[in-house]
Amino acid sequence: MLIRAQAVAAELTDLLGVHVDAVTILTGRAALVGLQPQGRISAGGATRLMPTRDSWWALTLSRADDVAAVPALIEADSVPDDPWPSIAEWSAQRNSDEVLARAILLDLPAARLGETKPTTPIVRTSGSRTAPRVPKGLLVADLSSMWAGPLCGQLLAEAGATVVKVESPARPDGTRSGDSAFFDWMNHGKLSYAVDFVRDQDRLRALLNVADVVIEGSRPGVLARRELTPAGLPGPAGRVWLRITGHGPDSQRAAFGDDAAVAGGLVGTSPSGPVFCADAIADPLTGMEAALAVAHSLRRGGGETLEVSMAGVAATYASLPVGPSMSPSPIAPAPTAAAVTMGTDNAVVEALVQQRNSVPC
Repeated sequence: MLIRAQAVAAELTDLLGVHVDAVTILTGRAALVGLQPQGRISAGGATRLMPTRDSWWALTLSRADDVAAVPALIEADSVPDDPWPSIAEWSAQRNSDEVLARAILLDLPAARLGETKPTTPIVRTSGSRTAPRVPKGLLVADLSSMWAGPLCGQLLAEAGATVVKVESPARPDGTRSGDSAFFDWMNHGKLSYAVDFVRDQDRLRALLNVADVVIEGSRPGVLARRELTPAGLPGPAGRVWLRITGHGPDSQRAAFGDDAAVAGGLVGTSPSGPVFCADAIADPLTGMEAALAVAHSLRRGGGETLEVSMAGVAATYASLPVGPSMSPSPIAPAPTAAAVTMGTDNAVVEALVQQRNSVPC
């Protein structure tokens, strides 16, 4: 796995013109936050690997709604404050297909071990091309949150792009309320634009219409319902529209880095069965692979929509030949400036949009 990640980082270094270090990207959060491997408990603590009658599965309970859905999942009136023993007992008595189907029905982030096949980014033509370009000087609208998408945006920012982090005040990036050092690492240097995706749709549409790159991290169909799509927004020539999903463009399933890794079969081993591999490993791997896909698209002249699946990326890495065992010590990223408060740059962003709209075609 590390050999492939280092190769991707080397290619990104060449294409973006900035140094990209795979070990820092893969282990940086663990180093910043002080996370340690915990076997079948994810490094961040929100995901568990559990046996079923015929296989293994992973479940993430990182949101209040997820925890609230546990009684319905295990068909109980209530559960103890620590729901995990009850969940483990319930799933051990059932086949993995039944367990996963019920979790998906309740919109829980869950996965069966190795359910996903390796995939490469899906590339579709969605506009006209330009001459080959690099990220420097381009305008990037980053609508993603958490880790994979923001990492892609951060790599483009370091390469000289103007990256606008777009958030809804009603639903800001969840990592804002987490460890500030990690949020700053992923989002420093980006402009912050606060816009309500329902009430302020015209403002959001105006930004997406002039962006050279759009990074979308919501589930398939969320923006499409508002006609905020490559088809609904003509945009500039050469625009690259990146969609990062948990399980591919045809799935509405939620996913986080640890359960997506399990879906792809990217796990460690122990005498008693599978264990988690690193810290939410599907997230940073997907962020790097997505940035590479964007860089290649820009080199082709853009005009493309790219679909990158976290579970598919994990499966690709899991399918690689097993090489020498390498477990590098976590490396913290260099200190960064603090990311700005949400909405700080609204006026700046709207001036950028107006300026781009006034440039003759």
